[in-house]
Amino acid sequence: MHFLDQAKIYLRSGAGGPGAVSFRREKYIEYGGPDGGNGGRGGDVVFEAVAGLNTLIDFRYSQHFKAQRGAHGMGKDRTGASAPDLVIQVPVGTQVLSEDREEVIADFTEVGQRLVILEGGMGGRGNASYKTSTNRAPRQHQPGEPAQEMWVWLRLKLLADVGLVGLPNAGKSTFINQVSNAQAKVGHYAFTTLVPKLGVVRHKGREFVLADIPGLIEGAADGAGIGDRFLGHIERCRALIHLVDISGEDPAEAMQTVVAELEAYGEGLGEKPRLIVLNKVDLADAELVEGFAAELRAAGADKVFAISGATGQGVSELMDALLAYLPERTATETKGVEVERSDDEEGDGLPEWSPI
Repeated sequence: MHFLDQAKIYLRSGAGGPGAVSFRREKYIEYGGPDGGNGGRGGDVVFEAVAGLNTLIDFRYSQHFKAQRGAHGMGKDRTGASAPDLVIQVPVGTQVLSEDREEVIADFTEVGQRLVILEGGMGGRGNASYKTSTNRAPRQHQPGEPAQEMWVWLRLKLLADVGLVGLPNAGKSTFINQVSNAQAKVGHYAFTTLVPKLGVVRHKGREFVLADIPGLIEGAADGAGIGDRFLGHIERCRALIHLVDISGEDPAEAMQTVVAELEAYGEGLGEKPRLIVLNKVDLADAELVEGFAAELRAAGADKVFAISGATGQGVSELMDALLAYLPERTATETKGVEVERSDDEEGDGLPEWSPI
């Protein structure tokens, strides 16, 4: 399943049905009078957050959503049928933005959350409703209210409890495979991960969602590498795990590079709790590990966890510390998150972000 986290779509509610102009004409009835019914109401455009979705890929192929109009009124005082609402299902974590992306119209954070984005038009009045003591044969009627329409952007921010950040090749994919049910692609080259991955971590009777995003490099805020657009998926995380590769040239500089990109992105990422993790310690001796850990502490890290994502060394201690930042009851079903394997790992590059 391909991953898509942004889409632009067109919405139009249903117009109201027109009222009818009709007069009762029956044999042996001398005074029939007007009997035109009112038009039906047009359908609303409704967004609903549902479980089981974690991508906006469906909106790449369907970009125009139009609700039905109400039925017109009929004789014998029959009111036209109201049109059904058009319900658009989106993943939990989806935001609906205005066409210029300046206004957040809706933010869906819970399963079952619904919101009427565009209201259908009211049905028009038939001529029977205009009848008065002085106007016995009215021919007035209303055409029904017009439809509402707009373009909106959908932006998906995956709901995860913990985010995983670091430079490319810091071992994030190996780590998430070690601690969760994810099956992320692992490779000995930069940018192995092209799209965010989710994994469910179970540790000491607790359960939480871990999000892995593509690696950040210097200048990501200005579009270098894959850029920083995927950082939106960890905006809602309670804490971040910051992996630093011990086999890199300068772990302290690597840590500062990622921190600078988080702060440049904004949205509070620079202030989130971060657990600094020195990864791949199975490739170094204890003296070198302690030396690099001291450098990281001198560069601003409060505490440094030394782990090996490949062997699992030190991972349990890291998970114990992480639980302190999570609520007592953190379960994936409360978020409506369904983690699925992606089959686009062997794709030919980045997905197309806008279907327009």
